[in-house]
Amino acid sequence: MTTSFTDKYGPWALITGASRGLGAEFARQCAERGLNLVLIATNTDLLKFRGDAIKRDYDVKVKTISLDLSGVDILKAITPVTDSLDIGLLVNNAGLSTVSPFLHHNLDYLKKQLHVNARAGLILTHHFGRKMAERRRGGIIFLSSGSAMYGTAYCANYAGTKAYNLILAETLWYELGKYGVDVLGFMAGSTKTPGWDANKPKPYRLVKVTDVKTAVAEALKALGKCPSLIGGRSNRLGYFFMQKVFSRTRAIRTVAKSIEKVFGPFDDNIKKWR
Repeated sequence: MTTSFTDKYGPWALITGASRGLGAEFARQCAERGLNLVLIATNTDLLKFRGDAIKRDYDVKVKTISLDLSGVDILKAITPVTDSLDIGLLVNNAGLSTVSPFLHHNLDYLKKQLHVNARAGLILTHHFGRKMAERRRGGIIFLSSGSAMYGTAYCANYAGTKAYNLILAETLWYELGKYGVDVLGFMAGSTKTPGWDANKPKPYRLVKVTDVKTAVAEALKALGKCPSLIGGRSNRLGYFFMQKVFSRTRAIRTVAKSIEKVFGPFDDNIKKWR
């Protein structure tokens, strides 16, 4: 007997960073599969717009929570909405990404990035993962990145948070799998999102940019089949080649040079750094 997506991961999905980009597309595709939604993001107006559109187009229930996930006690705002719901799918998608040298950022931004990208997913996974394990079913997706594979220049803190997400996801794939809970670390690769566009990338033939619809569909298809996945066949081939042929030193330098071509040049005037 085949278990449907809704039976396995329903009736509710909780998605962070759900107002735009990959998060908005995760919301749409989960609704398309029949899941009700709890959507979390900071942009209240855009979040309401997304939620209303999904309710209209897919006839599912949608609850929204306007919340900054860098806050100290995020569960205090989330559990009053979710305690009465059966959350069968958690998508830890929210993230802050800026391509810039590490010392260009102030420390407050870097700490906020760490909290949104990694700490929030840890808290939500511990809370909802326990409930899923008790029910012996569910799914959790961590949005990682190709930058998690190697030290990635100009994305140092971001890459560190995504490496944390990847290793946590792969480990929980085994641990929670014993309780019927599927976990996936999904490395989306270069994806055309508002965050990608905000960094003003320049065209570069070696960087293939994926659309959000393709990336999300690949992630949902992979859930329950493997502990982690690099999105896009060309990306998988590229990282496979680097792992087999390049030393780690050469791989780090190669990725750095690619980033410089796409997003550079970067200002090296230390006195201007903030």
